This record gives sequence, structure tokens and C-alpha cells, in this order.
Amino acid sequence: MSENLETTAESGLGKGLKQRHMNLIALGGVIGAGLFVGSGVVIDDAGPAAVISFLIAGIITVLIMRMLAEMAVNRPALGSFYVYARESLGRRGGFAVGWMYWYFFVIVVAVEAVAGGRILQLWVPGVPLWILSLGLMLLLTGTNMVSARSYGEFEYWFSSIKVVAILLFLAAGILWLTGLWPESTPGLGNLVDHGGFAPMGWGAVIAAVVPCVAFYTGAEIVTIAAAESERPAEAIAKAMRSIIVRVVTFYVGSIFVVVSVQSWNGKNVSVSPYASVLSVLNVPGVETIMNLIVLTAVLSCLNSALYTSSRMLFALTRHNDAPMAFTKLSKSGVPRRAIVAGTLVGYISVIAAYVSPDAVFSFLVNSYGAVALFVYLAIAISQVVLRRRLDAEMPEGPLLKMWLFPWLSYVTIALMSCVILAMAFMGTTRNEFWLSMLTLGVILAVYEWWQRRHPTVGQKRPVPGPGPTERPAPAFAIVDVPDKSVSARERARRIRELREARKRNAGVPPERGSGRSPLNGHDVLPRNGGLMDASKHDIDLPDSHGITAVVVEEDEPKG
Repeated sequence: MSENLETTAESGLGKGLKQRHMNLIALGGVIGAGLFVGSGVVIDDAGPAAVISFLIAGIITVLIMRMLAEMAVNRPALGSFYVYARESLGRRGGFAVGWMYWYFFVIVVAVEAVAGGRILQLWVPGVPLWILSLGLMLLLTGTNMVSARSYGEFEYWFSSIKVVAILLFLAAGILWLTGLWPESTPGLGNLVDHGGFAPMGWGAVIAAVVPCVAFYTGAEIVTIAAAESERPAEAIAKAMRSIIVRVVTFYVGSIFVVVSVQSWNGKNVSVSPYASVLSVLNVPGVETIMNLIVLTAVLSCLNSALYTSSRMLFALTRHNDAPMAFTKLSKSGVPRRAIVAGTLVGYISVIAAYVSPDAVFSFLVNSYGAVALFVYLAIAISQVVLRRRLDAEMPEGPLLKMWLFPWLSYVTIALMSCVILAMAFMGTTRNEFWLSMLTLGVILAVYEWWQRRHPTVGQKRPVPGPGPTERPAPAFAIVDVPDKSVSARERARRIRELREARKRNAGVPPERGSGRSPLNGHDVLPRNGGLMDASKHDIDLPDSHGITAVVVEEDEPKG
């Protein structure tokens, strides 16, 4: 891999996420509202064999995540798979992957805000949907603005509630199936008594794998969040090693309970499969319980979408793939401008849902349907390319490896390609596929326009030197540390201090070409330009605690 790959330690982001946050981000990342509601559609299409559909999709996801874990553990990088795609697929490929992922999650922001607003309307029907959606977005935008730890705490408790809900659901289902639940009908007869295990045929079971893969989206978020943890490689390794257990337990296990406790074509199974099971179990207040659980899942997805979109946008700026205005960090190391950007786009989409739900909002929802799958395919291809380089860099072998490389990697790429291509031919997903292709085409067109205006797109900007008609540099200039902003007043104060120090040390000339200054021994950067923002240049500064480095003027060129 490239040696100038920016590591998580160099990003300037805060380090507020602890291991417990990382564990729950990974654990709850794959549990969205789609599991509690959308899984009913898969059951309606495939019957009890939906268990197999979820299992196959889960295996594909596990393989993709293992490939991503190999890259992330051995070379943690700000932006995770966006950076790996840029390294393996080139500037255009990295640009496309990063912006597709950002677009995916800003639309998720809108979708989840609308879903949450509709749930709240059940309790406050008189309040317009757009106000409720805005309230949810502002609430979670505010928590993300504070610090990474604030995001982590909210996600920790949201994920805890989801995990506990799933575990209790599984426990109740097992008690019912074993005859230990009051008035239960034990046994697994419902799996075959209503048209067989695969009443729609095995073709329908394979076709159902396509929407199932989308349910697992979110497992990769932990590799992005790792940039704000104390030990990113260790955090990713622990999280990814448990993904198999999560997939089997939460998705395959809970779907198995749904189709075993009741008939797959029973009342309300396709609409709300989990609520229908709780109704069979005679659990009081089923509707309220499920609404609260689904609302929690929605808030968790909204929280993660705001966080993930902002970090991806921030990572894009570090390689000049996005406007540099979004690089600025708060004192707590939060890219607030990037968060606001995601919130604004998300809220515009919410307005579209309110004003034009059948046209504009429907277009937006369909235009991101396959985008995450495109990103997953890019992750798989990147792993194959970068593994060769990783082997060369680490003769002792990677710390974490993809199983049975390279053959299992090739199989994974083939499976992911089949899932994506199947979307183009299935009636229920054909529209999503082509609109997602349109999204990809627009992003690639934007890349061509962007790289003409920014020839250094995809790489850090070089330090510019003065032209022949430019004024020589001042005696010294302030170079801001990339991850800390410095106010004009603070900069003026430091300039005064440096002037005084220079006067005190006027009799001690700096060593020519040594790169050292007599001013407290700090490194200096010889230069003939004016003030320079180091966040736009590939410069190593002596520290990262808001202390400025000194740029000392070289001799003026002789006329």
C-alpha cells in the first residue's frame, strides 16, 4: 500500500470511542428497522425457506466484512474502504466509492427521519410529519456535534436496547417451541405444514437473497468509527471476529422463530412479523412494544447515518476529493460542517417526502437502493488488489487474513456480482438498480468536472512556492496544525511572542539547511511564500496539540 496513506492517528479526529462503544456499534450496526418490519416481505416471497435466504445473504456479508477487516486491521486508515478503493482502483474509483457511500447515508438520514416521524405521529397525530422528522434530526445532529463520545454513548444505549429486544424475542420463541411457554403448541410443524418448506420454489428463495443482503448494510460502520478509538486495529479485529455469531443469532435465528411459531402466510406476518409472533404469544401491549423497539432502531440508524456520512465527507476532503471547507474540526475533534451538510441534505429530502412523496422522494429512495452493494463489491475487489501489496510489506504475514485467499475472495466477488446483476432482472428491484446506476453515472461525471478544476484530485496538495513576481515571504509565518483551528486573535498573539523570541535570539543564526531553529529547538520549514494552511498540504508538523510551527525565511533570491 502507499506509504503516504493517512493513518487514523494522523486524522485529527477525537479519540472518544471506547471498546464498549465499538462492540455495540458493531453489534447493533446490522440491526435496523428493516429486520423488524421489512423482513416480512422476504417471508411473503420465500415462505419458511426465507431462513435460507437470510443465511446465504449473511454468509456473503461475513465474507465481505472479513475482506474489509484484513485491510483495516493491517493498515487502519481514515476513511477505511474509501481509501482502500482509492489505493487499489485509482483516483476515480476512490472518488466514486466515497461519494456513493456518503450519498447512501444522507438518504438514509431522510428515510429514517421520516420513519421515526410516522411512528411519533401515532402518539401525537396533530403534529405535521415534517416537524417531527426535523425534531429527530436536530436532536441527533446536536448529539453528534458534541463529540465522538456523545455519538458513541447514544449508539451504545440504542444498540443495547435492540440487542436485548432480539435476545428476549429469541428466548420467548424457544420457550414456545419447546412447550415451556403457557398455552404453547411446541414443535416445528409450521415449517412444512403450509405448502412445504419452500412453497414458492427454490428460485424464489435464491431471488430473496437480493433484498436480504441490503438488510445487513451497516456492519462496515465500525471500520469508520475506529478512526476515533484508542486502538483502531484491535477494535476492528474484535468486532469483526464476532460478526458470524451476530448474523446467525440476530437474523437467521429470529427469522427461524417467526416462521416456526406461526404459519408463514398468517395474518400480519408480511406487515409486521415480530409483532405477529408476540400476538401469538399473547404478550400484552404488543403494538406499543413493537413501536418503541422500531423507533429505537430508527433512531439508532439515524444517529449512525449522521455520524458515518460526516466522517466519510471529512475523509474525502483529506485527499482533495471534496471541498476543503469541510476539513475544519471543532476543539473536540468533530467535523461539524460535515455533519451540518449531511443534515441539510437529509432535511431537503424530508421536505421532498412531505411535498412530493410519490415523485421526488420515491426517486431518491430508489436511487440509493443498490449503491451500498456497489460499495461492497468495490471492497471485495480492493482486498484482492491490496493483499498482494500487503504480503510484500509484511513478510511475516498479515495480522488478520481473509480465509482461503485468493479463491474465496474470487468467489465472494462473483457472488456479490450475481446479487447486483440479479437486481437488473427482477421486477421488484429493476427500478432501484437502474436509478442506482444513474447515481453512479452522475458521480463519475462530477469526478471528471472536479478533477479538471482540481488537478490534484485524489492526492494531497503539494506546497506551492512563490512565483517570480510574488513578494518574498515574511520573516516568519504561522503554520496551523491540520487538526486544530486557530483564531485570528490567537494567531496575532503567537506572532507577537515569536517576534519577541526572535529579537532575543537575533545573535544566534539558524543552521543553514538543518531544518532547525534556535527558537526552542522547534522544526522549521524554509519557504518563500506567505501564510500557509497545513491542512491543505502533506506536511509533518512537530506536534498536534495546537502549537504552531515556525516558517523561517530563506535568503531572498539575488536580483
